[in-house]
Amino acid sequence: MTKTIELIFDFASPNAYLVYRALPPVLARTGATLVLTPCLLGGIFKATGNQAPMLAFAGVQGKLAYDMLEMRRFIAREKLDRFAMNPHFPINTLLVMRGLVAAGAGNTAYVEAVLTAMWETGQNMGDPAVVADVLGAAGLDAPALLAAAQTDPVKQALVANTQAAVDRGVFGIPTMFVGDEMFFGKDRLGQVERYLETGIA
Repeated sequence: MTKTIELIFDFASPNAYLVYRALPPVLARTGATLVLTPCLLGGIFKATGNQAPMLAFAGVQGKLAYDMLEMRRFIAREKLDRFAMNPHFPINTLLVMRGLVAAGAGNTAYVEAVLTAMWETGQNMGDPAVVADVLGAAGLDAPALLAAAQTDPVKQALVANTQAAVDRGVFGIPTMFVGDEMFFGKDRLGQVERYLETGIA
């Protein structure tokens, strides 16, 4: 039976970038394949009453500083030194997420282009002109993808993905599923790997 890690994904999340970049060694060791499910983080937050950590823990002394420490540790451990916090953060990723649905979630050229622009080169991926330039530079048909992103089937598919994720218990991103087993956050990668190998989380 094929092992699969499903990643509930939105370009908006820096931790989604970190998980995506850290997953290849896990996939190689376990023989698993990765499936991306495009969802809207904002839609998940709205449906579940959740908030971004920078808002949810703004009044908790030391919490955000510790979260940043854990992020730095993860980046160092996984050797993800290309990561850079986007100066335009937070960015409305509705257009690029619809674009991902239009391109197909398995379109690695699209995913790589947007992830690199968002979390390595610090571009404003909420600006349609910037998005068009990034996609074009990656050899993608930017006009066709951006036109498809405005069609009702693409819009509805993204909304449906988001609702389906909420219905499965998702409250944030990055969330991973192995079968029906859910794992939230980049620090659960070890659990994901153990579950794939042993069936024990």
